[in-house]
Amino acid sequence: MINVKSLKFDADEKLLEYIDKKVGKVEKFFDNLGDIDVTLSLLPDAENKSVKLQTHFPGEDLIVERQARTFEEAVTDAADALKERIVRAKEKKFSK
Repeated sequence: MINVKSLKFDADEKLLEYIDKKVGKVEKFFDNLGDIDVTLSLLPDAENKSVKLQTHFPGEDLIVERQARTFEEAVTDAADALKERIVRAKEKKFSK
C-alpha cells in the first residue's frame, strides 16, 4: 500500500495519481515489501521539491530521498532509486 503525506500543502489529485502509477511499479519487484510511505515537501528556496520514499524490506528499512524542480521528476528519480535498492537487497538476501 502507498501512503502519501504532503507537508504544509495539499497535493492535487493529478499528483497523487502520478505517485500511485510510478511508486506502484516498485511494489511489483518484491512480494513481502512493506507499505511504501511517500513524503512530499516544499524546500525553503521555493525552487525545488523534495520526495522521500520509505519502505521495509525484510531485514532492513529502505529510504530514498530525491529533490527536483517538480514533484513528478523527484518521484520518478526516487522510485527508480528505490527499485535499484530493492533489487540489490533482494540479490544480497538470496545469495546467502
